[in-house]
Amino acid sequence: MHISWLGGTAIKIQTKPFDTDITIIINPYKPVQGDFPRSLLSDIALFSARSHNTITLMGNPFLLETPGECEIKGVLVHGIEGKTPEEILFRIDSEHMSVAHLGSGKTPLGNQQIDALQGVDILILPVGGVDTYDAETATKIANMLEPRVIIPVAYRCDNDPKADPIETFLKEIGIPGEKTEKKVILKKKDLPQEETKIFVVSKE
Repeated sequence: MHISWLGGTAIKIQTKPFDTDITIIINPYKPVQGDFPRSLLSDIALFSARSHNTITLMGNPFLLETPGECEIKGVLVHGIEGKTPEEILFRIDSEHMSVAHLGSGKTPLGNQQIDALQGVDILILPVGGVDTYDAETATKIANMLEPRVIIPVAYRCDNDPKADPIETFLKEIGIPGEKTEKKVILKKKDLPQEETKIFVVSKE
């Protein structure tokens, strides 16, 4: 499974549940400033808010922006209603791994959301504090869900110059981030077994 960060809470996941590569795009948008792909080829498009300012998505993707559960081309997607009806969280299961994307809201999780997401392998976690969780709240959520891998998003970059830098979150959570290039490659057999690992992904 390949995971790339596109700025804000936008993520690209490339997975291969069977013999075909599947591309999932989550929360693509048109930023006010900074770089973002003009168009993206995708098989599945997920939106955590019902109102969105999106770029053009190529490939006629399957679209989900409401709570519900479905299987598309071997990928199981579960849309979970947040504490407000406008917020959607996602759990994605593929390649015997589970990925949670907490959307773009900043409302603390309730019992329903925790039950649906607790123990996921990979947590995509907004940490920048601009219309998303700040470092303190993000750390509390990480401790509740206990993922094996955390990929922080929505921290300071050319799209979000007012967001908190990634160092603020790393200091709060007390785990050194492992900086990578513009993509994290994860396999089930390589997931950490004892302690949570944080991958700091350069914006694509």
